[in-house]
Amino acid sequence: MKNFWKEHKSLRTILMLVSFVVGLVLLYQGWSMTGQLKGLGIELLGVALVLVTLWLYNKPYAD
Repeated sequence: MKNFWKEHKSLRTILMLVSFVVGLVLLYQGWSMTGQLKGLGIELLGVALVLVTLWLYNKPYAD
């Protein structure tokens, strides 16, 4: 399983692009809902997706 992300670079790139864009959209939507608890939840989900992007980026380089 360690070599999966090294062998499938195009899949990793597409997943990173999708998670990054969706994460930024969710961050913006949550930020525009300032003062509402629902907005905070949406922002946290956006941050989680941006962190998933970082995880996908770093996965092939993990030992």
